[in-house]
Amino acid sequence: MSTSAPQIGFYYPGPIWYHGEAMKNLLLFFDGLALLVPSYMEDRPERMYPELVIPLREQGLLRILHPEELVDQEATEALATVLVDIIASGSLDDLTTDKETRFHELSWSRLGYDGDASLAKMVFEELKQRGLARDSEDGVSIPMHPLVRSLVLVLLAQILRPWGSAIVLNLLPVTDRGDLTESLVELLDLQGMPSAGRVVASDLQTVAVDLSRVPLDEVLSFRSQYASAYRAYARDVRSFVRDLSLLTPDQAREALADREERLSDLANDLRKLSRSSWKKPASLGIGAVGSAWALAASDPLGLVLTLTGVGVAAASGRPLGAEAEAFSYLFSMPHRRYR
Repeated sequence: MSTSAPQIGFYYPGPIWYHGEAMKNLLLFFDGLALLVPSYMEDRPERMYPELVIPLREQGLLRILHPEELVDQEATEALATVLVDIIASGSLDDLTTDKETRFHELSWSRLGYDGDASLAKMVFEELKQRGLARDSEDGVSIPMHPLVRSLVLVLLAQILRPWGSAIVLNLLPVTDRGDLTESLVELLDLQGMPSAGRVVASDLQTVAVDLSRVPLDEVLSFRSQYASAYRAYARDVRSFVRDLSLLTPDQAREALADREERLSDLANDLRKLSRSSWKKPASLGIGAVGSAWALAASDPLGLVLTLTGVGVAAASGRPLGAEAEAFSYLFSMPHRRYR
């Protein structure tokens, strides 16, 4: 992916944010935002948050992406490969013991039915056989155990990143759900994953004032002046995670203090900027978790994350390397309660 491609905060897990107004904060750290919205929910973002979604779309700051297009055959194969391995490992078996769990809906399209219906159906049947999914009740979605649904959406946030090349976007997974970054860590730490033991987390640093209640035009005006500083910090957070994950434990210990000190200095600069501009203490945090590692033949996740880029590499000119990477930004929104 070209470094000139817009850096897009690719929000997951849902097709719409948990707290719409809070997403204005992300505009400081990225060139724009993206949501993965099934076609039958096409109008949901605009219907729920018209005062935010309409102007952002008009100004090209919000992209609505559709799983019917992005979760194609290659993406479905990638998703199925990892899910089947996880199911076969027995890692999900303990979830079947709680019969009172309320299932949540996952659209057919996000499981890959538009990309490869036979593969998606195979995954569904495996989950259904274990009591982790049920037959559709509305014809467009599947009731699924919430933790399995989260796993699918965490995987999609990684698998779909290379597809940004085809639309000249650099899709960067971001969530305000700490439990989902924990799911990513658990995925990377699964037995047999070569990334095990090299997962790195950048602690949440409080860096900015919460702009949820600030009118959008004021946020965009502030952004036009200071966004470069916030984006530089976001890039450094990602570099911190990637660079340390590639080092040996001994090398990482030596490098950790210096890199943490640099991030702390940058965070302190942003806090001062926020306080001087908005006359309020900083309360919004940003961190990241992830791992980068050399590919191995026995590495299903690494191969999936790399090979999913094959279909778009020629169109984008993006070379495929011999490394895999999985990561996610995490934002903390003050005084937020999840629905």
